[in-house]
Amino acid sequence: MSALRSSRRACRTDTCTTTSTCRARRRPCSLPSDASAGPPSVGDAGLLSPVTVGHDEAVTDAAILDALVTAEVALVRAYGAAGLAPAEVVDEIETEFGWEGELRGCRGHGIDLDALVAASVSGGNPVIPLVRVLKDRVSEPARVWVHRGATSQDIVDSALMVVGRRAAIHVAASLRHTEIALRGFARSRRDEVGAARTLTQHAVPTTIGLRAATWLRGVRRAADRLDAAWRQLPAQLGGAGGTLASFVEIAGTDAASTLPATFAHELALAAPDAPWHTTRWPVTELGDALVQAIDAVGVIAADVATLSRTEIGELAEGATGGSSAMPQKQNPAASVLIRSAALRAPQLGATLHLASALAVDERPDGAWHAEWPTLRELLRLALGATANAQRLVEGLHVDTVAVARNLAATHGLVVAERLSLVLGPRIGSDGVAALVAAAGAGRDLRQLVVALPEAADLDVDALLDPASYTGLAAQLVDHAVAGRSAATPADADADEREEDA
Repeated sequence: MSALRSSRRACRTDTCTTTSTCRARRRPCSLPSDASAGPPSVGDAGLLSPVTVGHDEAVTDAAILDALVTAEVALVRAYGAAGLAPAEVVDEIETEFGWEGELRGCRGHGIDLDALVAASVSGGNPVIPLVRVLKDRVSEPARVWVHRGATSQDIVDSALMVVGRRAAIHVAASLRHTEIALRGFARSRRDEVGAARTLTQHAVPTTIGLRAATWLRGVRRAADRLDAAWRQLPAQLGGAGGTLASFVEIAGTDAASTLPATFAHELALAAPDAPWHTTRWPVTELGDALVQAIDAVGVIAADVATLSRTEIGELAEGATGGSSAMPQKQNPAASVLIRSAALRAPQLGATLHLASALAVDERPDGAWHAEWPTLRELLRLALGATANAQRLVEGLHVDTVAVARNLAATHGLVVAERLSLVLGPRIGSDGVAALVAAAGAGRDLRQLVVALPEAADLDVDALLDPASYTGLAAQLVDHAVAGRSAATPADADADEREEDA
């Protein structure tokens, strides 16, 4: 066994490099010679997708190759756990392909990615040439257990779920850090009054804290949904046509019925209820949760980009970008990058649903293949967008002078709705309209109200004070920061008990 392992270790560096013969084993290599001399993995390094740069290691081709090897080794481990594969075979395969127990995965497998990429074209997926490489690397007794009973889709789907789970955990962690930062921001700006805007125009007073609390609720809900999505991602093990017939033949009915759950455990995935070769909810539900996560941070980015405009200036990123031509500019670079992801994500989610709808027969002809790069790109965007959102929120600055200046820009008309509610019953809607028109033409709103006989008993200064017309803004901020809705079920139960008493 030691000689075999020594030979296999040599294969990690000598197999499939520049010749078609395995130097360590002195026989034809399992990959064709043109594959080993194929094009390099040029890929997308992020030159035109800066939002993802530095955040997409979990979804690179190398990471997916690791997951494919992991799935193959996990299947052998599942056979071993079921008492079917000999312990020495399991040990040999684990050692050869770098199984790391704590990681539940393989990274030190030494497989040539470029050669595998080139060899994947003829069969339509990377598992076919991968299996040849794996079998060529182990002894004859171990070879029979590699990929035994599985189909390519079992391995690809399981590997994508492994990658999806790991990436989604990173995304959810960024969302949770953003949530923490938003809680602090909303709390600190709880009572700072500013102008709310509807359809781009000043509407009524709000608070900077409430705007942040709105972001907070969206981020928290997205994180909750993503957590639920990644926790239920299942392994795939159905055999050639989704009947598990091969596994029944290998292991018998009882062992075959438990093998998918054992396989899933080895991959830290959920046990599948049944093969889901053409039932693609694991992909679409993960995709939907990722889109929602990107949406949630996209809203923040859109608001920050708007409110950091020169003529508004209420918010500023902690680390702004410059301009190649205009040295005075402080561009909201993080917001721009996040928005770029938010504009792309929904179409990727729609593509996943389209592929799911066309998942025909017992294995789709092209729809399944369309999912791979689509899901990977969606994961990639989510990783980048949420990491940038965390950085954005943690460094966000408020210009209180600009907030106050903009609040006063309409010379008191930001409380026109309140005037309508209070003065309407006294002077009629036409009277309120005339009052607003006069103020809009430049006349002093306070003097106009004071001059009304019908307003003689009113505290005009309080009536016109934007800070006294923010409704439940402070309460809504407190509820958001505390992590509950404005009226939680517990609140409702307490109200019912009080009424009964």
